Amino acid sequence: MIDAPQFVHWFRQVSPYIHAHRGHTFIICFAGEAVQSPDFPYLLHDIALLHSLGIRLVLVHGIRPQIEQHLQAKGLTANYANGIRITDAAALNCVKAAWGEVRSETESLLSRGLTNSPSTDVRICTASGNFIVARPLGIRDGIDYGYTGEVRRIEAAAINRRLDEGCIVLIGPIGYSLTGEAFNLLTEDVAAEVAIALKAHKWICLTEYEGIFDQSGRLQRELTLEETQQQWLVAKTNQQPYASQLANALRAGQHGVSRIHLVKRQLEGALLLELFTRDGIGTLISKDPFEYLRKATIEDVGGLLELIEPLEEEGILVRRSREKLEREIDYFTIQERDGMIVACAALYPFLTEQMAELACLAVHQDYQGDKRGDALLAFLEREAKQLGINTLFVLTTRTAHWFQERGFVPAELNSLPVARRTMYNYQRKSKVFIKPLG
Repeated sequence: MIDAPQFVHWFRQVSPYIHAHRGHTFIICFAGEAVQSPDFPYLLHDIALLHSLGIRLVLVHGIRPQIEQHLQAKGLTANYANGIRITDAAALNCVKAAWGEVRSETESLLSRGLTNSPSTDVRICTASGNFIVARPLGIRDGIDYGYTGEVRRIEAAAINRRLDEGCIVLIGPIGYSLTGEAFNLLTEDVAAEVAIALKAHKWICLTEYEGIFDQSGRLQRELTLEETQQQWLVAKTNQQPYASQLANALRAGQHGVSRIHLVKRQLEGALLLELFTRDGIGTLISKDPFEYLRKATIEDVGGLLELIEPLEEEGILVRRSREKLEREIDYFTIQERDGMIVACAALYPFLTEQMAELACLAVHQDYQGDKRGDALLAFLEREAKQLGINTLFVLTTRTAHWFQERGFVPAELNSLPVARRTMYNYQRKSKVFIKPLG
């Protein structure tokens, strides 16, 4: 038996993302290790599901372990310099064989039409080709990298034609020079260049490592480009395995890719959890903060009502009608997270007395405990100072300790501006607290 209310709630939560993602181009990058995993068919089931929802998909895959296996089978040794494979003629044959193997495996799984799979009765067309123009890496620091190359150009128009035809495009780490030679490329370099050339809305990197953590050991859920730059410098210094991925993510973000997602591949349903839940499960890198404070507008009234109504029903906040919110919307500041209002507060100035009331401070129950209230308070304190306010005051029935812990002290009703005293609700018997602003 399914939990019907839970299912309905989940489906309603997911639906905005279905609409938001439709028609956009996503680059999904995964390593050769993912292809060897027993969970690879499930990953491709999820990719097929994304395709069925109208998302334009380009899959960029790695082949490193497959190359190693082909080298071992031929009794050859892998050669590296500075973390980059040296590809001689014999190794290049192994690269081509590995690429064909992964491409064939991916195409066959996407062609499945098994009952109870996302591709039941659906014909998924895949397309691959010479989309990458490459050039040799050449000789660097006295080392000849042979047939190891770098991306020279992406044939974006050709890829877009295949996407317009409804295909999933498969791209491996092989490119071709204008002289007709094949070159072995770095998978993440290819993925970054493809994302940039296609002006992709998202680049999703399915990673092999745990994630990017801060100094306290917490997974970093969101990073701006500036923060990513700092993380890359630390990772490069400490020779972390994700340093190259951060460098490519940084470059992609600087060249117009809206969002880069770093998601641990081993988590079941990782793609779906990252793309169809508000908080995701990995690290999001974006030009602008994923969550930010801003002044409210009339379009935010519906979201504000949804946020504060549960607190009004509990008696924590004074009831406000839609009409009252619309009249007073200019006093409100909101904290928005991926389009959802997760916190709000209002600042009502009394300029003659150089005082202001902090009111309607609310944080969504799913996002409490992460100092969003503190961020709002600090923001409004700065705004008050800019208005020439030297004292904040609040009236509260349930949250006195929270305000006291942040510098508010008990005060008498007659310490408030006259205009505010006349509106005091003697039935609620709210306590008064004030905070001088230094």
